[in-house]
Amino acid sequence: MISKHLLLTYLYLLVYITLSSGVILYNKWVLSPKYFNFPLPITLTMIHMGFSAFVAFVLIRVLKVVSPVKMTFEIYATCVIPISAFFAASLWFGNTAYLFISVAFIQMLKALMPVATFIMAVLCGTDKLRCDLFLNMLLVSFGVVISSYGEIHFNVVGTVYQVTGIFAEALRLVLTQVLLQKKGLTLNPITSLYYIAPCSFVFLFVPWYLLEMPGIEVSQIRFNFWIFFSNALCALALNFSIFLVIGRTGAVTIRVAGVLKDWILIALSSVIFPESAITKLNIIGYAIALCGVVMYNYLKANDVRSSQTSGDSERAAKDLRSSNMYGLDDNSSNSSMGGKNGRSGSHLEVVIDEEVPLIPASKGLLSRSKPS
Repeated sequence: MISKHLLLTYLYLLVYITLSSGVILYNKWVLSPKYFNFPLPITLTMIHMGFSAFVAFVLIRVLKVVSPVKMTFEIYATCVIPISAFFAASLWFGNTAYLFISVAFIQMLKALMPVATFIMAVLCGTDKLRCDLFLNMLLVSFGVVISSYGEIHFNVVGTVYQVTGIFAEALRLVLTQVLLQKKGLTLNPITSLYYIAPCSFVFLFVPWYLLEMPGIEVSQIRFNFWIFFSNALCALALNFSIFLVIGRTGAVTIRVAGVLKDWILIALSSVIFPESAITKLNIIGYAIALCGVVMYNYLKANDVRSSQTSGDSERAAKDLRSSNMYGLDDNSSNSSMGGKNGRSGSHLEVVIDEEVPLIPASKGLLSRSKPS
């Protein structure tokens, strides 16, 4: 008989896959000139950021669900502002790509995310250039090239927007890991929205003012309050669902769920949007790229396991030295270690997905993030 814990885990995964797929399809439907016809991606992204910032403000300042972290001007200037800038850029470029290329092809291009993250991590000095990971990245890139070659409605502008968004998101993830870890700052989903969403809104205002505002004609814009409210609500709920899944399972599980979601999304998009034609080369190329993505996840999971094992060994040796110094017996030493539950050495995972939470998370980080 399936346990209640396992059922709840499957339910969270189902909610994540449903919301993740739903947000992407919803955004495409809203932005596409063939459907709802609201071809203003920056405006839509600003609506999402403004709504998220408002909800976070109400939860923290009015309802006091969680407490704000101790945020100094230095931390805000050196951490929040650069992270918000790249977060805004990734959303802007990613949403703009919907105007030019199909949802299915966008999902195939997103297989490049591990490649972009690896390159940015090496450039920022958080990862080393390893032969196994480099060959793995070549496999992913080769698969994406084949998939692009097989795309019937290939569009250079849309592809450039999407790839640029992927690299902006990768740099944001790496910067978040470097900057927040260095400052010892942990944010839960609500506090991350509270600080980052308003700043991202400001950054988005600049391209909106220069690119979209001059061409906006109020009489020609279709504005439906319930459509935009539900769209923003789904985007907000997705961010929380990712943290729920990570907190219950782990980042590796959500990566596997993300692969399943991509296949479901490609199939669904070809049904909902008839222009999203899929060719054999698309499937072959994407399958090759996914093999590389799965292998990448496997290698990174092994790295996490080895780092946790070495961390546990170091702590055990340290505790043993302490017990000998103070004359403690083995039972005392073991009991002093038992409370950690293996979490103190947890590695900060980076969740690679297009609707990635504002901050990297792991089960260990999440358990300490109230009020962060």
